[in-house]
Amino acid sequence: MKKIMNSSVPDFSYLEVLNKLKHRIKTAQVKAALSVNAEMIILYWEIGKTISDKQNNEGWGSKIVDRLSHDLKISFPELKGFSPRNLKYMKKFAETYSDFEFMQQLAAQIPWFRRIGADRGGYWEVVDK
Repeated sequence: MKKIMNSSVPDFSYLEVLNKLKHRIKTAQVKAALSVNAEMIILYWEIGKTISDKQNNEGWGSKIVDRLSHDLKISFPELKGFSPRNLKYMKKFAETYSDFEFMQQLAAQIPWFRRIGADRGGYWEVVDK
């Protein structure tokens, strides 16, 4: 049997381990991407809900969206998606699905996404099925 890099591990054993590790890394990358996407949906809903609530309950005017956009871009220059238009979309999203319960219903329909401990405030997680 040919040895790899002067080790005593046979080629087939090494390749088996390498393939398993590569598969695990790829699986983790996919799960991380799905988790980020799920968190971004929740974040966008929460931003939209906050804007809607402030405008409806505290009399914030429509110019607040422009100001928030400007300040969020300054605070997070590496992130995109906080344009006034997008913030208005987030607000519309939150108003269309005005109860956070919709997120639980959405989560139930997406096989890789579920809420854990909802009765205790809970958190969202990606499920590997």
